[in-house]
Amino acid sequence: MDMTALFDLSYGVYVVGSLDGTRPVGCLANAAMQITAEPMTMAVSLNKQNYTEDAVRKSGYFTLTILSEKVSQDTIGKFGFQSSKDVDKFEGGNWKKVGEMGLPVLDDQSCAWILCRVIKEVDVLTHTIFVGEIVDMDKMGKEKPMTYDYYHKVKKGKTSEKAPTYVADAPAAEAGGKYVCSVCGYAFDGTEEEFLALPEDWVCPLCKMPKSVFEKR
Repeated sequence: MDMTALFDLSYGVYVVGSLDGTRPVGCLANAAMQITAEPMTMAVSLNKQNYTEDAVRKSGYFTLTILSEKVSQDTIGKFGFQSSKDVDKFEGGNWKKVGEMGLPVLDDQSCAWILCRVIKEVDVLTHTIFVGEIVDMDKMGKEKPMTYDYYHKVKKGKTSEKAPTYVADAPAAEAGGKYVCSVCGYAFDGTEEEFLALPEDWVCPLCKMPKSVFEKR
């Protein structure tokens, strides 16, 4: 069975936001879609190990920020490979509050945002699908929305182990002969000499792990 057949499905790249009490939390997601037009509803799939998944369940609300092709690797790394349990992902970033509860959405590097009230949860083994009624939404810029295909082919992005589309052996298969982060699969784009010459306090652009976790493959 060729697992990469799933890569031909169309996806976008989003940041799902919610609240842990009053603290903003969020994570990267690619499995989101509009379900109905009347009433307007959305669905998003989140891994149960994601801190944001628990926050959405407890708060009963979530936001979806639609990322543009201009999104930075730092944003991808922060929301895709770090946990809101340990890191304030919105600290120092350009974001704003929406809705009466003040849920977070990214205010740059994005095309639009959608605010939803959870009306149904579906347990799907490792993930929870949250179906939400759209409460509010707005456009934020004229940049093109980033597709998952663009994220992989142009941004050279990797897939988190918590993502619905994660394939365990994909990073190793793509990375041959490079120094690769053992945490997120990011492949250093340079020679061995260039990697070894990096300062010891250099960190992975995606997951912010130290140089010491990189392996030559």
